[in-house]
Amino acid sequence: MIEQNELPLSATTAAEKIVAAKKEGEAIALVLITHGPSTVLGQRIAIKKLKHGGLVKIGRFQENDLNNQAMELAKEALESPSPQGDRFRDLTVKSGQKYKLFVEAHHPPSELIIVGAGHIAQPLSSITAMLGFNVTVIDDREEFVTKKRFPKADRLMKVDFMRPFKDITIDQNSCIVLVTRGHKYDFECLRFLLRSQVEPSYIGMIGSRRRIRAAFIQLVNDQLDPERIARIRAPLGLDIGSETPTEIAISVAAELVLLSRKGDGMPLSQKENIFNRFFKKG
Repeated sequence: MIEQNELPLSATTAAEKIVAAKKEGEAIALVLITHGPSTVLGQRIAIKKLKHGGLVKIGRFQENDLNNQAMELAKEALESPSPQGDRFRDLTVKSGQKYKLFVEAHHPPSELIIVGAGHIAQPLSSITAMLGFNVTVIDDREEFVTKKRFPKADRLMKVDFMRPFKDITIDQNSCIVLVTRGHKYDFECLRFLLRSQVEPSYIGMIGSRRRIRAAFIQLVNDQLDPERIARIRAPLGLDIGSETPTEIAISVAAELVLLSRKGDGMPLSQKENIFNRFFKKG
């Protein structure tokens, strides 16, 4: 872990670190002492999670055990599935002193790259933009990647599907949806991703059972990592009986939320079973 600053952060410096992290697309968690000895009330430290791995510790509490426990809370907040999570924690350190800490996590927006600018991509771009994703839509047809067709997209790019991500940075927080006009393009993009050292958090590919099976056989024959192949979401989306492009887009968006929030996909009415629990006799 990289360390910066041996002293707690001022309010101004903490705010500057949060703004800078957001500009860089990096996550940062701030820890503030809200209860404890008067000499330390209001002191702050932070941990920043770098895009390509690694942590930077910014600032330090003088009491070692407090500092170590605060760092663990900050790391826990950075790993939270919630895009932004605030929490109070009570701590007792080795000296017996009690503290209350406020932990504030700031996560950058998730990056969604939609490969293919067809009928599914249009509603998917709009829905995921409303969910807070930074949306990039790419296609090899310039007339398809226009602001008129994708008003909510953050970035539109014409690419060569043989080198689709040449000018796009992909990291562990990227989500990629493969919905091109032809299965061969989806496959080439998928093979490119599996050959990359960086594994995105989500890769989903559209296709029939027959085509996906054939693609997986070819990928295994190409000696690509079977464990990474098994993590591909194909067919993509949740089974909600979708048929239209908009319905398919909703099923994909639902799967993205399910994975990011660590849900289980079970209907809430079935999970809570309120009527049978509270009203059914016998």
